Amino acid sequence: MINILIVEDDKLLNKGISYALGKSAYNVISTFNYDEGLIAFSNNSIDLILLDINLPHENGLKLCEEIRKNSESPIIFITANDTEQDIIQGFQTGCDDYITKPFSIEILKQRIIAVLKRTNIKEKNIFMYKDITIDYDMMILKKAEEVIKLTTKEYKLVELLTKNKGQVISRQVILERLWDVDGNFVDENTLSVNIRRLRQKIEGDSRNPKYIITVFGIGYTWGEME
Repeated sequence: MINILIVEDDKLLNKGISYALGKSAYNVISTFNYDEGLIAFSNNSIDLILLDINLPHENGLKLCEEIRKNSESPIIFITANDTEQDIIQGFQTGCDDYITKPFSIEILKQRIIAVLKRTNIKEKNIFMYKDITIDYDMMILKKAEEVIKLTTKEYKLVELLTKNKGQVISRQVILERLWDVDGNFVDENTLSVNIRRLRQKIEGDSRNPKYIITVFGIGYTWGEME
């Protein structure tokens, strides 16, 4: 999922952009001033920044300069500053695109797509649920910012459940997918042991799980049923 940081002090506009981009399957982090924006950028893996210039206290040009000291993440200015000199200054500061207010959300989406394509930033194969993040390509599971060490079978079990979120996976299907496929025929107790160990690693309270949910008499599902 592409992570987009918004730094915009107009709360109504910020909320509108966040909602629209969220509906387009982007992961959006909203901030409202220089300090919040810089902290969010420093603490997250940001793929693109939507940055207002006229921020309270410190302006967006300074934030752009600060980000450019260590990062080439694309920056799109969204601003009411619409003179030729304003636009030139924006590009000289280091932005990748410049959009003047008012603007269409659909046009903004197309500008984002174009900038991401031009800067060769691709969709990440990442699953996010509450405080769990899974990078399927790297085979890494994090709870909050902590990497949780999993065995190969535990990771495959999580992957099977999360990639089928919203569905109940029967115990028999899990056994067939994770064990029998290798010719290792095991009983259901092996699955129960792996589920218990996995819950101990990722659940805050393994007796009251919020990630790996038992559907009695059938199998398991990831999170709440939709």
